[in-house]
Amino acid sequence: MAPHAVDTAPTETERVRRDDPRHPLYLGKWKRPQEADFDDFVFDDFDEPHQKRQKAILAKHPEVRKLYGNEPLTAVIGAIATAVQLAAAYKVGCVWTDMHWSIILAIAYFLGGTISALYGVVIHEAGHNLVFKRPLYNRLTGLMVNLPMVVPISQSFRRYHLEHHQFQGVEGRDPDLPLDAEVKHIHNNPLLKFFWVLCYGGMYVARGLAMKKPPQRWELINWAFIVVVDVLIARFMSVRSLAYLGVSVFFGYGLHPGAAHFIQEHYIFRDGQETYSYYGTGNIFYLNIGLHNEHHDFPQIPWTRIYKLRRIAAEFYDPLYAHTSWFGVIFKFITSPVQGPQARLVRMYKAHISGRREYKVPEETPSGSKLRKRRDSVVT
Repeated sequence: MAPHAVDTAPTETERVRRDDPRHPLYLGKWKRPQEADFDDFVFDDFDEPHQKRQKAILAKHPEVRKLYGNEPLTAVIGAIATAVQLAAAYKVGCVWTDMHWSIILAIAYFLGGTISALYGVVIHEAGHNLVFKRPLYNRLTGLMVNLPMVVPISQSFRRYHLEHHQFQGVEGRDPDLPLDAEVKHIHNNPLLKFFWVLCYGGMYVARGLAMKKPPQRWELINWAFIVVVDVLIARFMSVRSLAYLGVSVFFGYGLHPGAAHFIQEHYIFRDGQETYSYYGTGNIFYLNIGLHNEHHDFPQIPWTRIYKLRRIAAEFYDPLYAHTSWFGVIFKFITSPVQGPQARLVRMYKAHISGRREYKVPEETPSGSKLRKRRDSVVT
């Protein structure tokens, strides 16, 4: 793929460790394509920004390290959500057997979809070992909330999501990036984008499969566990109950405000910025999943303390563009003539590595006023 706009990378003769010119906010100089017929990713020649922004924040606010740790409350929330959804599946499949299908679909969207989206947040926290100190307990937490989801998700998500953090935007290594087929066939068509968002959970699965990696032991355990659970639900509840759970996951990972963070997080809405946070009321129910810049900078901080990071290092986060409505994110993405699967920042692996090696975090961080001025100079 040909780059749309790139920062200037150093030549072979200039390989001296220099200050990263993106410091301190780590925003690029690349521009969003404004042409509706542009059908490629935006390319950059620097490494992903979060590791260096973390270093810059810690240099100025070393007290942030005190926020690191675990939050067992997450497992309690996951257990309650699992129990509620299983109870709903029992009602739908064994009690409300004469209820009209349209009402069942409404329950699956408003109740089941809302809860299923929450499962994804709990799985995300467990994937980073933010629930318990022992990794085993985090894996078991993921399996617990995966129980009513019909398809095995938790262990594969853990694997590929950690790779996404390590190789954000790196072509061929970041499993969060849309496939070339998505870009080619969806592009900027509003109707196709509507159905693409509706089926976004399936897109996630397809991207993982496209990596063509053999399953790991815990993924095999996850698959076997879900097969057994599905058989038990169908046997001791009903196939109708199992179908309700499956439709709930489809809704909760698709055209639902609880799934809007998948679009919010890395699809480009401003020049130079590749990661976006959401500051709205949805964070209350969905465990602050919207604070995505903060999370990528400090994946060691659980959801109950991530807002403290934003308050401590406000001068780093306030200048960044952020969303305030998940409904607005979905609407803008579908209706925009320049938004689509291609609206992502991509870098080659070589550029990612060279950016790490050749550019360093400066020892001094500008004051808050300079931080804000730097942001205004980048974004239109």
